[in-house]
Amino acid sequence: IINRSMFMPPLSLEEALHVDLVKGPNIASLPDFAPLPDEIEVSVLLKAADDVSTDEIMPPGLRVLPFRSNIPKIAEFSFDRLDPTYAARAKQVTGHVVVGGSNYGQGSSREHAALGPQYLGLRAVLAKGFARIHAQNLINFGVLPLTFVNLADYDGVQAGDVLRLTNLRNVLTEGGELVVETSRNSTNFRCITPCRRDKCGSCFAGG
Repeated sequence: IINRSMFMPPLSLEEALHVDLVKGPNIASLPDFAPLPDEIEVSVLLKAADDVSTDEIMPPGLRVLPFRSNIPKIAEFSFDRLDPTYAARAKQVTGHVVVGGSNYGQGSSREHAALGPQYLGLRAVLAKGFARIHAQNLINFGVLPLTFVNLADYDGVQAGDVLRLTNLRNVLTEGGELVVETSRNSTNFRCITPCRRDKCGSCFAGG
């Protein structure tokens, strides 16, 4: 049964085109997503340990989930359990990366764990390994999941380091390893992306 007593249909199509939808404070339009550029130079805003769950990236519960249709609002809860200052710090920089250990993004498959940090400027996650579904969610929303070729390089990256990633479009299209340059100790390390654009149809290049 559908109760239509509160529906107010427009009198014509012309009238419908000029109707403004009234939204509650927990609902907002989906933000526009900028294409991933061919080169990024961003700081490591957060370094996490192994087995970070999507509950730690985007907390569940009544405090957060009422805003699941409001990405700008729900983004403010990103990594709240690991670092309550993350969202505020992310707003002060133009783009950033997060470094994680093994099994990054385990747990539930909620897309908001990718959407929230992405809205705050997350461009890439460098980890020892990813939970499969979370890696796919990152890809779907234009965040680059990168895996360390040499797992020991995880120890050499610290919060506050500035990383420079170049030739992104070619690596995503052709495959291969991505060389990441670090500013703190002038050393480089290598990462790989878990998939190629021509294999999975992701839209990193702004398609």
